Amino acid sequence: MEIRKSPDGGWGWVIVVVSFFTQFLCYGSPVAVGVLYIEWLDAFGEGKGKTAWVGSLASGVGLLASPICSLCVSSFGARPVTIFSGFMVAGGLMLSSFAPNIYFLFFSYGIIVGLGCGLLYTATVTITCQYFDSRRGLALGLISTGSSVGLFIYAALQRLLIESYGLDGCLLIVGALALNILACGSLMRPLQSSDCPLPEKTALENVPDRCSTYSEKEKNLEENISILEKSSSSEETRKSPLASDDWKQESLLHKHPTTMAHHTRETETYKKKVAEQTYFCKQLAKRKWQLYKNYCGETVALFKNKVFSALFIAIFLFDIGGFPPSLLMEDVARSSNVKEEEFIVPLISIIGIMTAVGKLLLGILADFKWINTLYLYIATLIVMGLALCAIPFAKTYVTLALLSGILGFLTGNWSIFPYVTTKTVGIEKLAHAYGILMFFAGLGNSLGPPIVGWFYDWTQTYDIAFYFSGFCVLLGGFILLLASLPPWETCNRQLPKPAPTFLYKVASHV
Repeated sequence: MEIRKSPDGGWGWVIVVVSFFTQFLCYGSPVAVGVLYIEWLDAFGEGKGKTAWVGSLASGVGLLASPICSLCVSSFGARPVTIFSGFMVAGGLMLSSFAPNIYFLFFSYGIIVGLGCGLLYTATVTITCQYFDSRRGLALGLISTGSSVGLFIYAALQRLLIESYGLDGCLLIVGALALNILACGSLMRPLQSSDCPLPEKTALENVPDRCSTYSEKEKNLEENISILEKSSSSEETRKSPLASDDWKQESLLHKHPTTMAHHTRETETYKKKVAEQTYFCKQLAKRKWQLYKNYCGETVALFKNKVFSALFIAIFLFDIGGFPPSLLMEDVARSSNVKEEEFIVPLISIIGIMTAVGKLLLGILADFKWINTLYLYIATLIVMGLALCAIPFAKTYVTLALLSGILGFLTGNWSIFPYVTTKTVGIEKLAHAYGILMFFAGLGNSLGPPIVGWFYDWTQTYDIAFYFSGFCVLLGGFILLLASLPPWETCNRQLPKPAPTFLYKVASHV
């Protein structure tokens, strides 16, 4: 499939709108899981560390499976993946309403919903990057605000639904809302040349001619036919007890030479078809092995780029320390003895709306030529690490709300992360590199909240937990800063030219 030049508009704005609503519908409940977290603590009576696994899995599993998600999007396209994932998210949310214990939620909410969200995130980011080039930062900022607006709305919506219909009814209604993802996915038209016809189904006999890359086809066919003849002759020798019957049939064939010639031609045609099929299987195996070798070679080439290597460390540490506030801030306020009457706006809602603002503003800033996007991303990491370390000193609603707003705004750096990745490795390797980075982000996302919960179970306070979180984010920011002190654009020039891309070729051959 040939991908034409990014139009930077047109149907691309429809892609932005439906991608926004896709992230809004799929990430609304998982990012606002802090409201459900408190209910699950009371319903199942488990520790904070164990209960935090549900929300962390929902955010981390999809990122851990990012390489698989990228391969699915590259092979099948954004539209089919989005529609299939919509069923996963809606089904997982509805299934969670019947959870008898916390372990059932690990599977239904953590794994099923999390994997569906990961597929949807990869699909929306990939198709948006295909439709936009010069306005890519703005487009990514707009679609990424969908999850933040979802956090703002779903935090209040889920609380209202729990009061009216209980926890089970809340999950059923939220799951039904997620079915609207199917309508969004149907509008994700793939960007491809209009004059590029869809690949036709090929007959098995024609496949070797279209897929073969070696010049010794005829030679291999002759070898395969000779092997078949040898095997058939050996079979004849093993069937010696039936020699008398074969002699009778042979005498009849001598009497009818026309029948014998026809029988011989059919045998030769059959042998040739079997030989061609055998050759096709060999070529297909060689082709798949070559694709795997190319994939491993490109992965090694990516890690030779010092900025990319520092980037995967930074995103891993960032997700260990930066994700817990959105899950645990409500419980932090309750542990600090903040009265519920003082809650003018839920802290999770403040994080959500400020994350939307941060994603939009940071995405716009990324489009300015005079701003180095990598240094902008590093600045958000360092400031966020300092804000996390300040949470133990916040003992009132006002200070917690202020820190929640700062953390929410800085969490908006997710909108420029695909932009940074694209500038580091190039658009040709975006799906490959982004899948690797999201794997490490998911690992950090899965470990962060349970670690903070275990710190609380151990010390009965969140102070040490957030000191640890702030240190992780600061360390990741400084490592990335040290790796990017020389002009980071030179890293792109030092990268070897990419091998012939296989992502779209695999899709076309399939």
